[in-house]
Amino acid sequence: MGTRRLSAVAAVALAAALAAGCSGGTAGETGSPTASSGATGRPAQPVKLTYWTWVPNMDKIVQAWNAAHPDIQVTVSKQAGGDDAAAKFLTAAKAGNPPDLVQAEYQMLPSFVAADAVADIKAEAEPAKAAFGDGLWGLVTLGTDAVYAIPQDSGPMMLYYREDLFAKYGLKVPTTWEEYAEAARAVHKRNPKVLLGTFSSKDPGSFAGLAQQAGAQWWSIAGESWKVNIADEATLKVADYWGGLVKEGVIGDKPYFTPEWNKALNDGTLLTWPSAVWGPGVLSSNAPDGKGKWAIAPLPQWSAGERHTGFWGGSSTAVAEKSPSKAAAVRFATWLNTDPAALALLVEQGAVYPAATKGQASLTKAPEYFGNQPDFWKTAAAISATARGFTFGPDVNVTYSAFKDAFDKAVQDGSAFSGAVRTMQDATVADMRKSGFQIAP
Repeated sequence: MGTRRLSAVAAVALAAALAAGCSGGTAGETGSPTASSGATGRPAQPVKLTYWTWVPNMDKIVQAWNAAHPDIQVTVSKQAGGDDAAAKFLTAAKAGNPPDLVQAEYQMLPSFVAADAVADIKAEAEPAKAAFGDGLWGLVTLGTDAVYAIPQDSGPMMLYYREDLFAKYGLKVPTTWEEYAEAARAVHKRNPKVLLGTFSSKDPGSFAGLAQQAGAQWWSIAGESWKVNIADEATLKVADYWGGLVKEGVIGDKPYFTPEWNKALNDGTLLTWPSAVWGPGVLSSNAPDGKGKWAIAPLPQWSAGERHTGFWGGSSTAVAEKSPSKAAAVRFATWLNTDPAALALLVEQGAVYPAATKGQASLTKAPEYFGNQPDFWKTAAAISATARGFTFGPDVNVTYSAFKDAFDKAVQDGSAFSGAVRTMQDATVADMRKSGFQIAP
């Protein structure tokens, strides 16, 4: 497979399988390096692994592994995260000196695969599959038989709402998006200064999660080609829904994380935020006056009785294709993201929401900001279990950039949001063709 295309999926799987076969190990103890004496009687040198990550206090978490595994010693290299971290890893992989392990955001993983930068670790990672929900596992498989990472943390989406102000305005927590629209109209009619929510043209990850909930599948793999269907029926439905509410004036158009948005969250003139499980940190910092007043519920559904959500954020632990110690690296990645003691450390030291189902179930004490909702983590875990599968594409940055440009324009000139989605589709396909990807009709 070339360094800029992911068309020959079978070839990728074969190459990675051969590499795994040469490494001679599994996710368990069999075939893993040891520090026991060799034929000469001298102790074997421990395998040394480097791990690039931005999780806080990961060095402290890794200390627990190193203390218990003298045969495999891991060194943490703290990274900034985001697009810069992804670009740095791809540069290192191309130069032939990548770390053995890298924290990979789910949306960036296909780019790493397309660049032959991460290994197919299916043989070693298969035992870890049972620790995760199907939706999360799908994020590391890209819709193929290959496995390119172990899920680490996740961002299932839910509805944050001002419990006290819902009571004040006589609103029921909406269970469908139709009910959400009705509530938006009702509260704005009662108090024109108050809005139920806002649409952000600056946050493509949020829109992608809402589209996932509706059943969207923006990318898929067909043989040796990619299928691109960003302008699918589900996504157009989501876009037209929010565009209609913005045009009607009952939903705002202030982007998230701006001073104006923060103020509205804090002073009670913005009553909901469809967001992810990491929302408590944002609310506690940006809306301190709302402490003890916000609560969570499942996202409203498109049809009554459904139970679906999408993801906004989250990352995995991938193994570099050029790592000389793949089996040892997978063994560490599996421990980090499935072992109960490691999961506890990830929560306590790293402040992450674990991808592993058991890790989510272990969370019991509600965030201090949500002292009014003692079942916060139980509710979040139940919502997480309903997340739909999704495959990201190899040029997601182009898609996300097109989202910002197209939706900014749609908000400014009042044009249909569905037109912005079609612009995303066209920009994505054009870039993939230019980069040499095979695109299925």
